[in-house]
Amino acid sequence: MEKTNYTVATWMNKSPITIQPSMRIKDALTILCQYKKNELPVVEEGRVHGILRIHDVIASLDEISGDNSITAMMKSDYSTVFADYLMEDITHLPVYIVDRQSGKMIGELSEVEMLTFQKRIMQELNDKSETIQWYELTFDTAYEGLTVVNEKGVIQLFNQAYSRYVGVPKEEAVGRLAEEVIENTRLPVVLKTGVPERSQAHRLQGQNLVVHRIPIWKDNKVIGAAGILVYEGTSEIYQAMKRMEKLDGKHIIDSKITLPDMEENQIHFEDILGESPTISQAKKIARKAADSNATVLITGESGVGKEQFAKAIHYGGMTKAGPFISVNCAAIPDGLMESELFGYTKGSFTGADKEGKPGKFELAHNGTIFLDEIGDMPFNMQAKILRVLQEKKVVRIGGNKSISVNFRLISATNKDLKQLVRNGDFREDLYYRLYVIPIHIPPLRERKDDLPILIAHKLESLVKIYGVKEKTIDQKLLKLMRNHHWPGNIRELMNVLERLFVLTDSDHISLRDMPELMQVSAYRETADVKLNHIQRKKQLMDEVSKEEEEIIEQTLRQVNGNKSQAAKLLGVSRSTLYNKLSRYKNKKA
Repeated sequence: MEKTNYTVATWMNKSPITIQPSMRIKDALTILCQYKKNELPVVEEGRVHGILRIHDVIASLDEISGDNSITAMMKSDYSTVFADYLMEDITHLPVYIVDRQSGKMIGELSEVEMLTFQKRIMQELNDKSETIQWYELTFDTAYEGLTVVNEKGVIQLFNQAYSRYVGVPKEEAVGRLAEEVIENTRLPVVLKTGVPERSQAHRLQGQNLVVHRIPIWKDNKVIGAAGILVYEGTSEIYQAMKRMEKLDGKHIIDSKITLPDMEENQIHFEDILGESPTISQAKKIARKAADSNATVLITGESGVGKEQFAKAIHYGGMTKAGPFISVNCAAIPDGLMESELFGYTKGSFTGADKEGKPGKFELAHNGTIFLDEIGDMPFNMQAKILRVLQEKKVVRIGGNKSISVNFRLISATNKDLKQLVRNGDFREDLYYRLYVIPIHIPPLRERKDDLPILIAHKLESLVKIYGVKEKTIDQKLLKLMRNHHWPGNIRELMNVLERLFVLTDSDHISLRDMPELMQVSAYRETADVKLNHIQRKKQLMDEVSKEEEEIIEQTLRQVNGNKSQAAKLLGVSRSTLYNKLSRYKNKKA
């Protein structure tokens, strides 16, 4: 932010009070008192000849007469400056401003003018401070990762989004070289060349990104560079292109271009919405897990999006070319679990497919098998699952031939597997087979800052599904949603939004459209807060009352039960003491 240079010409008093050399001292004193001045400039023919100070006059009252000319008391130790002198360079007051050409006095700068100037400076500082706060808030609120480095490549600014991407707190990032914080960064190259690199591919924390690297020029010199993370992966680029098509009414995507990553059943990390620290940490671990073939255990409450993470790991990892096979262990009856997982040969049992059927493990060959709700798997099946994980071979029901399978295992549960192990409901050896890379998905109530982006994305998708106009949501309704506990997590939110979208007649969804259940829930949560406050207040009053009772009893013991003497020691009247004793007695009764 540019510095403002103020000159004294802007702030000086252009009509200062002056006196002439021929004036008598008593007349000068009258003017000093009238205008409450400590000194006045002595001016003749427009030029300053000296100054008259009131304390010099008072100190010499015994030596001079009031009828004497002021020249006897006039001093020459005064300060003058030209009109273009900077206010910040003023060191003492008053100071007299003279014209550079004629030497004549054109103004004065006293405490009054300096105070006015200082008030303006304080106001400007407050305004600039507020502007900086807006910049910082905007910088940190942006979904795009933003960072700025100086000419040496040292990070000066680092927003929350970038911090979540690299897993380094911004307080730790600022002051460090960019290459120490940002993987594969080319900001030092941009600093060296001064050439911007726009819309460049960049891999960061296992995620493919589109980035801008922009040099910052000042006075024909590169003084820094800015790095901006623009898009996450190809799906965001594709979505942006589709929006442009809709906006322009033109087909801009070549139909010959195949976009395998755009299949509806595929999920990528950029499709997992949210920028809060908890979900960002989960995505960071998941991205690293995707680069390996290690077993992953995803934990979290129902509805948080565990299968989304499983698919993102699969389609972003080593097995993405293979199939993704999902098995809900809680939805398959115990009697069918084995045949579903291992398959069966023809004629194995009544009602079976005559040709036999491959199991889920076979179908997941060279791909990923996702065992959802594995905490509900029957105990007798767990040993068989463990054996498949160890040997990577399956035998179909009714068969005796081992079939080699190569798959990646991702499992998920909303239960505490450790507790199930302690209770004897889950095999400990299987638990440790599953617990290689654990990823915990936070509930929605712990990431409510993500609500706006989740809501915006869902409303946009509903427009496509129902083919109607866009609908907006009221801020008051959003506040109410932030107060809701969301026991059903993301799934509940998506259902509520679709209900609102379908049932609201207008294009703006308001507070009155909120489902009654959520209104009651939000009211109950507010009431619970008030109730807790009342209960705490009552608790404090009870504690004070109990302490008071103990003090009274202790005082009565000291005076052998003499209530008059006890009242005197306690500093209360005798009637007050009797009332308190009566109240305590009734409470005990």
